[in-house]
Amino acid sequence: MSEVLPKYLQLSQRVIRILGCNPGPATLQGTNTYIVGTGKRRILIDTGEPNVQEYIDLLKSSLAKHSIDIQEIIITHWHHDHVGGVDGICKAFGTKFCTSKIKRESAADLSLLETSYNFIKDKQIFTTEGATLKAYHGPGHSEDHMVLKLEEDGAVFSGDTILGGSTTIIEDLYQYMQTLQDILGLEPTVIYPGHGPVIDKPLEVIKYYIKHRHDREQQIIKFLQESPDKEFTAMNIVFGVYKGVPENVFAMAAQNVTLHLQKLQKENIVESSDGKLWKIVSKQSNM
Repeated sequence: MSEVLPKYLQLSQRVIRILGCNPGPATLQGTNTYIVGTGKRRILIDTGEPNVQEYIDLLKSSLAKHSIDIQEIIITHWHHDHVGGVDGICKAFGTKFCTSKIKRESAADLSLLETSYNFIKDKQIFTTEGATLKAYHGPGHSEDHMVLKLEEDGAVFSGDTILGGSTTIIEDLYQYMQTLQDILGLEPTVIYPGHGPVIDKPLEVIKYYIKHRHDREQQIIKFLQESPDKEFTAMNIVFGVYKGVPENVFAMAAQNVTLHLQKLQKENIVESSDGKLWKIVSKQSNM
């Protein structure tokens, strides 16, 4: 059984975790939101979902417990369980908090009624008493996703790129694998994820994520190389590669295979004319 997370917990001298009170299949025990700093005004990372009064009350009581206020808000990415609570927080506190995130390119960001976005760039630095946060654009889970490094502790807030005790949904595997390498390069001492418990051995976990994806990719390449002149659907590849997997996860496995194929297409290892039928690029067949 997974660790039961308390709704409020002081994780370190500089970090308090407050659960978003929005448990569910996609959010696990809820969205992790974090208060960062040591002074009277601190940074809030992520805000949970819209209209969760229990979370607003919990946030208020947690701030009151330490006699502190919110300095500003940082959003790791556009998904509603991270950005959705912004308006409610601004309304509850009667303040138009500066709310920073990386801008979405493919579609408009969720509109805010109570404040406006401060769109930032890669490597933006945020400071508050006792804490320096550096933002790193890390797409893959979503195009606008960023992780934040707490410089004083070497801790990384991973958003939904790396979750505690669960795998994450991926939008672009090519970008996602690069982001994992980038986070590895930050050499985090600990990871504070967007959902799930704290990751105390982050380098081991990141290396496992990378190895697992690499091993699966090699299986897919080998399968296609064995029939270099044939085209296959993602589901054909599932049957060839995912041995002993129960039928109820076939669809999810096919989605994973598709993500790998799209990545391999960007690397000119596989090709497809319609995004449905795939084959190895001819020069690969003799490798």
